[in-house]
Amino acid sequence: MSAFDRVFGRPKPVIAMLHFPGLPGRPRHDREGGRQRLVDTVGADLRVLQEAGVDGLLFCNEADIPYQLAVGPEVPAGMAAVIGELRSDIRVPFGVNILWDAIASLALAMATGAAFIREVLTGVYESDLGMIEPRIGEIAGYRSAIGADNVLLFDNVQPEFASAIGSRTVADRAKGAAFLGMDAILISGPAAGVQFAMDDLRAAKEGAGDVPVVANTGVRADRIAEIFSVADAAIVGTSLKVDGVTWNPVDPDRAARLVEAAGAARARLGAGPS
Repeated sequence: MSAFDRVFGRPKPVIAMLHFPGLPGRPRHDREGGRQRLVDTVGADLRVLQEAGVDGLLFCNEADIPYQLAVGPEVPAGMAAVIGELRSDIRVPFGVNILWDAIASLALAMATGAAFIREVLTGVYESDLGMIEPRIGEIAGYRSAIGADNVLLFDNVQPEFASAIGSRTVADRAKGAAFLGMDAILISGPAAGVQFAMDDLRAAKEGAGDVPVVANTGVRADRIAEIFSVADAAIVGTSLKVDGVTWNPVDPDRAARLVEAAGAARARLGAGPS
């Protein structure tokens, strides 16, 4: 059994996003609401998602627009404080994602007991944020230095708002990421909530070998059967929100529909009970 399978304990898990409001030091931070607003907002979505029956969670600083390639200490500190306050309520495996700072995400994972991080971990990309050059050797060394070797690495080889430098294909990048020890390989569309091309997902699956491939954006209830015909898991955020708007609260009905559709898709594929 792979480390990925051990974390989630079922085939083709649905991993739901928990989007933080703006954190301290970022333009969208609500200074008047402070930490309590963060706890209340994230806590409310946590309850809805777990009641819907998702298989995993991913805490992310989604509202910290414009994103940074290296964050200050206030960002992981703020996220750690909120996750720590909610920790006793979390009933499923969870990961963390600080956009786009893998070192900060690893520190946050170690502090909170997260099972995985989602980041751009391999390759080089030109992006709206500047050049993304993650330097996986240094990231892996830092993970070992802080004793976080059990934190799985989910590598976004097709990041949003970015394109790869050079001529290597999606399959090539997935194969390289698998060789370098990534625990899951993610395929995204051009922006949060925007669907990816199924051909890219198939190419990643071809290149990744035995490493799980995860659909990372644009996952909806009406697409989950098609997605699960190829992907080993799905990360979903925007389509679960009220009116399908990224910044809105999670809609209980949308979350329930997605989980139900995922269960039906797994059953049809013979990938476990619905």
